[in-house]
Parts: sequence; structure tokens; C-alpha cells
Amino acid sequence: MASTPMMPPNADGSAPAVPPLPGTDMTSICFRDQLWLNTYPLDRNLVFDYFALSPFYDWTCNNEQLRARAIHPLDFSHISKMTGMEYTLSEVMEPNLFVIRKQKRDSPEKVTPMLTYYILDGSIYQAPQLCNVFAARLGRALYHISKAFGTASSKLEKIGYVESEDDSPASETKPAKEAIDFKELKRVDHILASLQRKLPPVPPPPPFPEGYAPPSTSEPSENEHPETQPPPIDPIIDQGPSKRMKV
Repeated sequence: MASTPMMPPNADGSAPAVPPLPGTDMTSICFRDQLWLNTYPLDRNLVFDYFALSPFYDWTCNNEQLRARAIHPLDFSHISKMTGMEYTLSEVMEPNLFVIRKQKRDSPEKVTPMLTYYILDGSIYQAPQLCNVFAARLGRALYHISKAFGTASSKLEKIGYVESEDDSPASETKPAKEAIDFKELKRVDHILASLQRKLPPVPPPPPFPEGYAPPSTSEPSENEHPETQPPPIDPIIDQGPSKRMKV
């Protein structure tokens, strides 16, 4: 089996830098080594050696032990007999797309998926967690809905006080008409309340995979208004392949 050199030491001869902790959110960056791509073909036999050069690679995985024994790191006959963290090649569309899944193996039959990475046209990315995608989409939708309601309420408050330019002076003595139909508002509130009672309770969010560290979010200050806060970052729209920082 052809193999590529492992991670070289630093310029001063010291050991390479310690990789990030397993489960670290690195969806904002991507990795690409053009020199390696110009030297070796990117196929199912060498794709793992290329992935091992990236900061996404966990050097304590079982695949690294197989590499040290001159065994192909994706050999299922060997890796299925081990326990601990491992990588497996789940989807292949040579030479453009490779999907690598990080998982924890407890037995030959029991594995727990952790994270997913994909290599698209030579660039390596970490796929976002599905729960983060849902949370970002819901947060963005709630942000725009809240902003729309705030704009509508500010305009409704002015309807009862702003007079039309075409009103005659005689109409000033008449009592102002109610700008808002409160009966209609109560009817709508009653319909919404009845729908809320009929709908099932919101299910709890799924637990994070073991070892995954969700991105930290700063709490808003007391003087900060919700309208001034930007919508949540979408892992797909705002951090897609074309918008990630290359390392």
C-alpha cells in the first residue's frame, strides 16, 4: 500500500502541535494542502493519509495505531476488533467527494457516531451538527418574526394619534374612532390559545454526542435590546464551504 509521510515535526525539531480536543467545533474553517494534491492521487486508498494532515484528525484514534503497524488505517477486519475512537469512510464519489465519520466503537457490533467530515474537491470540512442547524434556523426565524412584530406594533400605536390630512376641522370635535378592533384581537387570541392546547408539548432537544462541545453563546446584557442583536449564525448559510477560513 502506498503511503504518504506522516505529520512532520516543527522547524525547530520539536513535536508537532497538539491537535484540538475531540469534539471541538471547527465548522468555521477548512483545510487544503495543494502540494499533497499535486503529488498524490486523491482516492479511497490515500484519502485517509490526506485527512490525517488536517487539524480535524485525532492522533489518539485506532486508525493511527494501524498506521504505526503498517496496516491500512481503514481495514475493517482489524479496526472492528478494537475499541475506542476511530474513523471510517462512509461515502465515496471519487475523486470529488469523500465522507469520513468519526465514531466510538464499544464492540464489533456497537458504534456511536460522533462527528462527520467531508472532503470536497480536495478541501476538508467538518459537517455541522443537525441540532445546531435546527437551532440556528429557528433562532433566525424567531429573530425576523420578533422584528416584524416590533415594527407592526410601533405603527399600530401611531394610528390612533395621527390624523389624516383630509379631515375637516369639524371632525376634530368628534371622538376619535378606535383604531384597533379589540373584539377581533380577542377572537384571534382565543383561536391561538385553543390551537396551543390542541398541539402536543414541545419534545426535549436531542442530547449532544459524547465528547461534543457546543459553541459558547454570550448572554445579552440588561441594557441590550433584542432588536439590536444579529440573527444566529447558520452553520450552512453563513459557514458554507465558500465562507470558511482556510488553514
